[in-house]
Amino acid sequence: MLDYKIEILWSVALFAALFIFSQFAKYAIRKFSKLKAIDLNRKKVILKLNSMVYYLIAAILLAIIWGVELQEFTVFISSVLAVVGVAFVAQWSILSNLTASVILFFNHPLRIGDRIRVQDKDFDWTGHVEDITGFYLFLKTDKGENVTIPNSIVINRGIEILEPKKVIQTDINQSV
Repeated sequence: MLDYKIEILWSVALFAALFIFSQFAKYAIRKFSKLKAIDLNRKKVILKLNSMVYYLIAAILLAIIWGVELQEFTVFISSVLAVVGVAFVAQWSILSNLTASVILFFNHPLRIGDRIRVQDKDFDWTGHVEDITGFYLFLKTDKGENVTIPNSIVINRGIEILEPKKVIQTDINQSV
């Protein structure tokens, strides 16, 4: 009976520590995004990824606290990864769109609000970027049409940024 009380105490301490660290991380992310003028949608994605990392850390540490054996845990994780891997291979386009969205998010100057042209010989997709999700880029064309383009097509065809979104820079000294 005493072992469970210690495990419960450690679990509560773990949740308290992770809560404090996550609040500090959220504060730091908000300050950094304000300092670097990061787009609101990108800040939301970064905050969600931060939360996912904390959930993962909490799950692993809880498994350690409650004495889950390493061999059983690795069998479970490898089984889950195998099922996810088979699902992604079965749906190769999903994997390519997810990869393309990561590339667009981290390594491409494309931003929501930019006026772009997707370089495709069959279609004239020129307009303003409305949203970029994990799978699609939403474009409002100059003709007023709402077009949904898979991220893999945007990466494969290439894009030309015609007018970048105007970013309002604030003076750091005024905000402090």
